[in-house]
Amino acid sequence: MDRILFGDNQFFGINHMSEDKARQQMMQFAELPAILDTLTAARDAGIKAFMCTTHDRISEIADAVRSAPDEWPDFQFYPCMPYAHKYANAVTDLGYLGTVRKFLPSGGIFDTALRGGKALMGRDVEGIATLLIDAEMKPFHGLKTPIVFVQNVITDMLLGLGYADAFKIFADHIRARYDAEPGFITMNLPMLLPMLASVGIHNPIVCANVNKSGFRMSGGIEAYRDATQRWPARVIAMSVLASGAIPAAEAIEWVVQEPYVRSILFGASSERNIRSTVGLIERFDTMDMMAA
Repeated sequence: MDRILFGDNQFFGINHMSEDKARQQMMQFAELPAILDTLTAARDAGIKAFMCTTHDRISEIADAVRSAPDEWPDFQFYPCMPYAHKYANAVTDLGYLGTVRKFLPSGGIFDTALRGGKALMGRDVEGIATLLIDAEMKPFHGLKTPIVFVQNVITDMLLGLGYADAFKIFADHIRARYDAEPGFITMNLPMLLPMLASVGIHNPIVCANVNKSGFRMSGGIEAYRDATQRWPARVIAMSVLASGAIPAAEAIEWVVQEPYVRSILFGASSERNIRSTVGLIERFDTMDMMAA
């Protein structure tokens, strides 16, 4: 797993601090070339891993990378699924059964069962889940996807329901079909780690908010430290700047010293900000190693 990962929030108008900034970014990245220019800047700064949602537009990016293998020889995608808004919009437009029809492959037992408005009662939940995973993975065919994540909206819903077996279904399918490692995005790392361990998922890859102010860290900083000591995990730190509340240098100097943090995920809209963030991570990593 790479030390520095590049995220996609800025490409799709997602900003947790400012709606105005989100709108500006939506306009800035309305066309594919603007997105590819920023990804190129990230690649040229030494970043080889792009952690992205399965947003409808991600297939355009995947197609562009797939069509130019010489330009992107070591580039990797870390898909994060599902993109919840896509399914929510489909439910609004098509209803629940219509949504399942839309995203499941046509034909076969599932399509037959759904025709005529039949309910999903008695159907194979694991089978449906794995088919939905396969549908989400289609845009990444032929690309390197060494880690595949469950989005936090699903992770934390399953966590709240206590449905631990769902995590195992996901993990087993990702390993068997895609020869990849399963990853889990969460807003509640201290609660997730023991549940993953209960179904045999040890030393998992988990992406969670980790920042000096404890912003969106359920239970606080000490709870994260305690949980990762009890149930070791490879943690990807996101929201390290606490949505802009902490100066970049201060935020990164702190996060690189957290012993459980394996990787740092960030998004940026300009080459200058990309290079600045990468430079800070590398600088403080070097200082941390020298101090050790």
